[in-house]
Amino acid sequence: MLTPPTSLHEKISQLIFPRIGSNMMPTISVEDDAARIERLMDDYPIGGLCLFNGDRIQTPQTLARLQSRSAFPLLVATDMERGLGQQLKGATVFPHALAFQATGKEAEALLEASARAAAREALAAGLHISFSPVADIHSNPANPIISTRAYGTSPETVSDLLRAYIKGCQAEGLFTTAKHFPGHGDTDVDSHETLPVVTRDREALEAQEFIPFRSAMEAGVSLIMTAHVAYPALDPSGVEATRSRAIMRDLLRKEMGFKGVLISDSLLMAGAGGREEHPGEMAAALLEAGLDILLDIKDIPATVDYLVSAIESGQLSESLVDAALSRVWSLKVRFAARFGKGAFVDPSLAVPYDEIGCQRHRELADTIASKAIQAQSGSKESFRLPAPRMGQKGPICFLVRPHTTYNDPTQAPLEKAFLKAFPDGAFVEINPDTDSDEQARALEAAGHHRAVIVAAVVKPAAWHRFGLLPMQKAFIQQLTDAYPVWLAALGTPHVLDDFPDVRASMCAFSDVEPSMNALVRFLQQHDSPAHTPSPGMLP
Repeated sequence: MLTPPTSLHEKISQLIFPRIGSNMMPTISVEDDAARIERLMDDYPIGGLCLFNGDRIQTPQTLARLQSRSAFPLLVATDMERGLGQQLKGATVFPHALAFQATGKEAEALLEASARAAAREALAAGLHISFSPVADIHSNPANPIISTRAYGTSPETVSDLLRAYIKGCQAEGLFTTAKHFPGHGDTDVDSHETLPVVTRDREALEAQEFIPFRSAMEAGVSLIMTAHVAYPALDPSGVEATRSRAIMRDLLRKEMGFKGVLISDSLLMAGAGGREEHPGEMAAALLEAGLDILLDIKDIPATVDYLVSAIESGQLSESLVDAALSRVWSLKVRFAARFGKGAFVDPSLAVPYDEIGCQRHRELADTIASKAIQAQSGSKESFRLPAPRMGQKGPICFLVRPHTTYNDPTQAPLEKAFLKAFPDGAFVEINPDTDSDEQARALEAAGHHRAVIVAAVVKPAAWHRFGLLPMQKAFIQQLTDAYPVWLAALGTPHVLDDFPDVRASMCAFSDVEPSMNALVRFLQQHDSPAHTPSPGMLP
């Protein structure tokens, strides 16, 4: 049995989950951030951690050390929508969520299998909660932060696939989180940077946004994460859903009947407000709204001390803390009941360590990526890469990326895969810092190659611009004006709409390494027979 905390200080601390590590600039690894967490835990026995920027070798050891030092078992969570490799270098990375719907009738089975694989890797590394599945619907093509993270464009598709994800994780014992309630799919701004507003009426929300969340609850999802988005039809005050009692306590808890753990999205995001507010005041408002876990709140000592004083003075009811703690603690009890409490410190008691990044999981990711690639425009014959004329070189591939400062562990070596498949070809990146002279040289060089391929990466990334830069759009347009172009979307298919005159277009729905390798295999399959390399050229 696990012994729960009893003091007010301990109980409040258990509701707080700070981040460990960061992918944002300046980056910091889990290992380099561990000392800060250790110092914090000495005085504030936090309930868990939100992990970023780890490593399959070192991070499990770091987490075991922190668990040994913690007064109470820590629940470790992470954003792993694309598998554990999204946060732990060396673990398996799976394609973005939107890729699964492209696999057709196999989508649910493939997603459940990937969820089971990802869950086993997470448990083996010492993690307990996946901050997924995304229950938002990709209903607004201009949405800068959901896009390919959603499972589809209809509530039915999203519901079917998130049930498969939850089923797969539950089978292995990993807790899941449906996000972002009551729905982030119809926004056109990023809640990391500002407060989005959804103006749909209650009837429209019932017919669209609410459906996947109801499905997630029916499937037994353990946590629901809030959206830093305002919904005037649900709360006329205009306050973000995260701190809205009308949305969280009255709608989600009472009306919809959710009895699990309610967790905020990161409270460092601009959409959460509170920049001029004392973090303790924000925390009190969130507890009153119905939240159980405060994720990524700034200044934890000030927050805990404020809440202790507020309860002791009668400004805040201790029953709110007790109710929240009961739900959070139940996750720890459930984990210990399944794997034994020793598994918090020694995760191999849950899943063997060698499951992380194993060949079986990598092959599954490759299979999914290959099945997801779809032709978007062009006839069957137009996909065929031409044989070279005299003096022509092999195909040239332009990788177009709108930003390169984001430390994304899933960033993949497309250049290596492409040149291995087409050793007589060439590879050029068009990045934000590519100047006009470089573009001009690249444009001229394209004419010496038998095929011009453009791979455009447009995907959501926190605190980053969504979409191609104007100069990148202009460059691709210049290519299409001058040459036949094969255009591939390594992310959202909507980027293809801007270039209707390409020879052929295709979409991989993701830019992870398996998807990039799948794109290269797709091109190989459509190469002129006399110039198709042997099947063994790509791993």
